Amino acid sequence: MFIDKAKIFIKAGKGGNGAISFHREKYVAAGGPDGGDGGKGGNVIFKVELGMTTLMDFRYKRKYVAQNGMDGSGKRQKGKKGEDIIIKVPQGTIVRDAESNRLIADLSDPDKEVVLARGGNGGWGNAHFATAIRQTPNFAKNGQTGDEREIVLELKLLADVGLVGFPNVGKSTLLSMTTKADPKIANYHFTTLEPNLGVVDLGDHRSFVLADIPGIIEGASEGVGLGHAFLRHIERTRILIHVVDVSGIEGRNPIEDFDIINSELSKYDLELESRPQIVAANKTDIIQDMDEYNAFLEEMKNRGIEVFEISAATNKGVAELMNKTYEELSKLPPIAIFEPEMDINEEEYITDDEKGYEIKRENEKYVISGSWIEAVGGSVNFSDQESLQYFQRALLKRGVIEDLINMGIKEGEIVQIGDLEFEFVF
Repeated sequence: MFIDKAKIFIKAGKGGNGAISFHREKYVAAGGPDGGDGGKGGNVIFKVELGMTTLMDFRYKRKYVAQNGMDGSGKRQKGKKGEDIIIKVPQGTIVRDAESNRLIADLSDPDKEVVLARGGNGGWGNAHFATAIRQTPNFAKNGQTGDEREIVLELKLLADVGLVGFPNVGKSTLLSMTTKADPKIANYHFTTLEPNLGVVDLGDHRSFVLADIPGIIEGASEGVGLGHAFLRHIERTRILIHVVDVSGIEGRNPIEDFDIINSELSKYDLELESRPQIVAANKTDIIQDMDEYNAFLEEMKNRGIEVFEISAATNKGVAELMNKTYEELSKLPPIAIFEPEMDINEEEYITDDEKGYEIKRENEKYVISGSWIEAVGGSVNFSDQESLQYFQRALLKRGVIEDLINMGIKEGEIVQIGDLEFEFVF
């Protein structure tokens, strides 16, 4: 089954906690703190897999979580880094943030890995907090949580040329005659239910990728027929071959068909309206009404559009059409790569108005949330005076105390940070 869109949840690993440890060794007096740092959490990495052609794997598995970092230990031993998780996707997959729908990455380069969720940093062990005054710190930092987000994967095929036109006009036949692709071909509408790709080899190192897109019809923008389900696959194409059935066997008017398809393309994406097109008048070997056919040719001539008269079934004119297509391709820039609309590396960890915390008044409490404040609050050892002093200095330095006072907090009122609650004293 061809699946070209999927929504999944990804979560990077949490950083390991720093260790609280003191050196103990015979004949070594006052060994001091030697708690090691926690290891960094694993990243969630996306990579192109050239053999993949569908997002089918993501239909059944929708949650991907990287390994947490290990906690630090004594003797300044740092915790082991969490293992990264590598998610493989087909070439041409784009990634969007599910909440904002903004583009995060275009996975088209098979040699490039993209980190879409970073593991949390490991917490410092108590060895980091030793000073000339504070020689036996009895506290350490917890590791930071890793990034997590819900994302949408969309496969947009990497094809140079897209075949468009009504169902049953001969697009699949043309693909099968020019490439080694083996699409389903039958004499009824909507034979093609998924995009097909093939490589057109013209010899002398001249080739291009041709995509047969399932037929669209009038009203596709409102969901008629196959709707616009597969039009995303021609967004990257540089040229469209517009296949028109000029035989008249089905009683269709080729001029009307040509205009309807172009109208549906523009409704989907205005850029497709201006995409270069080569018109292929197909089934010229079985024309029923020459007057109608000549009217079509005259109308295209009046519009300044060159028409290639072909018969995909008998190969008539197909070589000339493919050579012309390659000639036009050579004048155009490479396949488009979509630019990201958001930089996740900048947005994470610098949230909550770039403070790392947010304060809200809820049920007579002052609730403080955010990546930085929760990491600091989780490190407090309330049985250790130096740890409490460190915590208070961190809140003062960051501006948390000032913000609480500006919000009108009074001594004795409750402040909550994660699962931690304490009375405000200043």
